Amino acid sequence: MRTESNDGFQQSTVYQIYPKSFLDSTGSGVGDLRGVIRKIPYIASLGVDMVWFNPFFASPQADNGYDISDYYRIDPEMGTMADFEELVAGLRAEGIDVMLDMVLNHTSTEHEWFQRALAGDPEYRDFYYVRPAGSDGGVPNNWVSKFGGPAWSRFGETDDFYLHLFDRTQADLNWHNPRVRREMAKVVEFWRLKGVRGFRFDVINLISKPVDLPSAPEGADDRFMYTDGELVTTFLRELAEASYGKDAGCVTVGEMSSTSIERCVEYSHPDSGALSMVFNFHHLKVDYADGKKWSLARFELDDLRRVLMEWADGMQAGGGWNALFWNNHDQPRALNRFGDPKELRVESATMHATVLHLFRGTPYVYMGEEIGMTDPEYSSIDDYVDVEAINAHKALVGTGMSDADAFAVVRAKARDNARTPMQWEPGPAAGFTTGTPWLHPTNGDLINAAAEEAGGRILPYYRRLIELRKSHPVISHGELVGLAPDHPHVFAYERSHASTRLLVLANFSAAATHVEVPTEFTAGRVLISNTDRLDAPATSDVELAPYEALAIILEPSES
Repeated sequence: MRTESNDGFQQSTVYQIYPKSFLDSTGSGVGDLRGVIRKIPYIASLGVDMVWFNPFFASPQADNGYDISDYYRIDPEMGTMADFEELVAGLRAEGIDVMLDMVLNHTSTEHEWFQRALAGDPEYRDFYYVRPAGSDGGVPNNWVSKFGGPAWSRFGETDDFYLHLFDRTQADLNWHNPRVRREMAKVVEFWRLKGVRGFRFDVINLISKPVDLPSAPEGADDRFMYTDGELVTTFLRELAEASYGKDAGCVTVGEMSSTSIERCVEYSHPDSGALSMVFNFHHLKVDYADGKKWSLARFELDDLRRVLMEWADGMQAGGGWNALFWNNHDQPRALNRFGDPKELRVESATMHATVLHLFRGTPYVYMGEEIGMTDPEYSSIDDYVDVEAINAHKALVGTGMSDADAFAVVRAKARDNARTPMQWEPGPAAGFTTGTPWLHPTNGDLINAAAEEAGGRILPYYRRLIELRKSHPVISHGELVGLAPDHPHVFAYERSHASTRLLVLANFSAAATHVEVPTEFTAGRVLISNTDRLDAPATSDVELAPYEALAIILEPSES
C-alpha cells in the first residue's frame, strides 16, 4: 500500500485483527502481539495490503481495550513496544502496512487526565464534560448511554456529574478544549512516527457535541443531539494537519455512528482534508425490529439492498468513499444473519464475499471471515463476557421477558459472537492457546484454517477476490449501478470503467432462482463464481443456484 498518494486504498484490502483473539503465544488464554508475529506468513498469504488492529494500548479492559488508560503504552498482557516494532517491520517486509485503532472520543476513568481532574485540577477537569446536577438534582440532561442507563455518573465525591456515552468507565473528552485536540494530535503523531500508516478513528463523529449539552426533546432520539456535530470536519482537518496529513500515503477511516450520507461525503471527499473513507452501520441494522438492536427479526433482502444501494449511490454521486464490511468486532457474524451457517455455509460465505469485494469501496476482512467462522453456540449468558451483552440481558429480563427469551436475543446480537478466538486447527481451543481461552470457541473442529488450507473452498476464494481488485480497475475504480431492484432473492449490480463492464449476481436464498440480465453479457466471460460455472450464460435469463454468486466481465474485445 506504500504509494506516492493515498488513493491506493481503492485497490487495497484491509484485514482486521482483534489481537485478544488472534493467537496466544504465552498460554495465558489471551492473544498477544507475538502471536500475530507468528502468523505474518498467513496474513501475507491472503494478499491484503494493510492490517487494522483493535486497541492494544494500556487499559483496565472494562470495554475490551476501548477504555484506554495510556495512549503511549502497550498493554502488558498484549506485549511490549519492542514486540510492536518487530510486528510493524515484519509486516512491512511483506508489503503490508499497519492501521491502528484510535479511541479519541473518550478515555478510561483510570487515565491520568481523569484522575487529575478528580483530584481537583481545573485544567484537567476541562478535558472532560463535567457538569452540575440538573434543576431537579438529577443528571444534567436526558442522554442515554449506548450501554444502557443514563450517560452521566457522579464525578467522584462531588455533586457534579461527568458524561460517558458508553460505559461509566469511559469518560467523554471535551474536544472544544484546544489542549485536548493538541493532545490527540500528539498521540496520532507518536504512532505515525513509529511507522503506522493507517488510522481507524473510533466513533469519531461524536467528538463535536453542543457546548451547552441540551436534553433531547421529549420523545426524540437523543443520539441526534451529539452525533455529526457541526465541528467534526473542522476538528478532523486540524488533526490531519498536525499528524496523519503529513504523510501523503496515510490511510484513514472513521467509524460513523448513526450518521448520514451527506455528512460521510463531507468527511471522505478527496478535497475534504479529513478522512480517506468512512464506516457506516445502516446495512447491519436491517435485522433490528423497530430499529432496536436487542430484538429478533429476520432480514429482508429488499431492506438490505435498499440500504447498500442508497449509500453506494449517494457516496458515488458526492465523491465520497465507503469502507465495506460484513463483519467486525462489534457485530455478530454475517453468516448467521444473512446466510445459512449450517447447510450452505460455504456457499453463503463465498456469496457474501463476492458482493462485498466487487462493490465500490474498500473491503475489510474480519479475522475468521475468510475461513467461514460462525457465531458460537453458547447456552448461557455466563458464556458471554462483554459488558454490553450482560447489561442487555439484564435489561431485557427487567422488562418482564423470560430468561430464555432474553438469552435468545443476546445470543443473536452479542458482540462477543465475533470475538471468539480465531480457529486455527482442531482441538479444544482451536489452536488459539495452550491455556484456557478468555472466550471459548465452540465449533473449531469443523471450521478452522488448517482445514481450509488443506482443501477448503472459502479461503482460496477470498484470496482470489483480493487479487482481482488489484488487477482489474473496473473493480477498484469503476462506477456502480444497481440492477434488478425488485427481485425477491437476487442482489445484482453492474460496475463500469473505461470500456469494461462487470456484472455481479448474488442469490441470497437457499432456493434456485432466475434473474434477467443485460443481453450483452452473454458475450462476456466468467471472472469469478462460487460454483463450478465456467461459461457465461447463453441467454439473458440466468438461473442461480442456492447462494450462488457470479461475476461476468465484458471487455472491449468481447463486446
